Amino acid sequence: MSPRGRRPRRIGPRRPRKDLREEDIAKKIKELKAMGSSQVNYRERSLAIHGLICAKCAREFSWQDRHLLTVHHKDGNDKNNPPDGSNWENLCVYCHEDEHSRGLLGDYVRSDE
Repeated sequence: MSPRGRRPRRIGPRRPRKDLREEDIAKKIKELKAMGSSQVNYRERSLAIHGLICAKCAREFSWQDRHLLTVHHKDGNDKNNPPDGSNWENLCVYCHEDEHSRGLLGDYVRSDE
């Protein structure tokens, strides 16, 4: 007997989600590669420029736990990635969450008044 709320296991081959053509796949890969050079590397560039330290709580990170550091865009625009890193600050995941929740809390408090 299966546990409650669990669907029975599917029997038979899985169906593909979409019928993708070779051209569509090649086009998507080309778009991702073009975006990768400027958009994805900004995290590594920010870590190199600003170091492995949280700009808010000053916690230091090693290369093994650098995944806990995130890049915060000061102006809120994640497309604004200047090469000098002036729009970035490295924040640990906790401080980054705090930074974004402050705006939500402020909007909530202002709506009550």
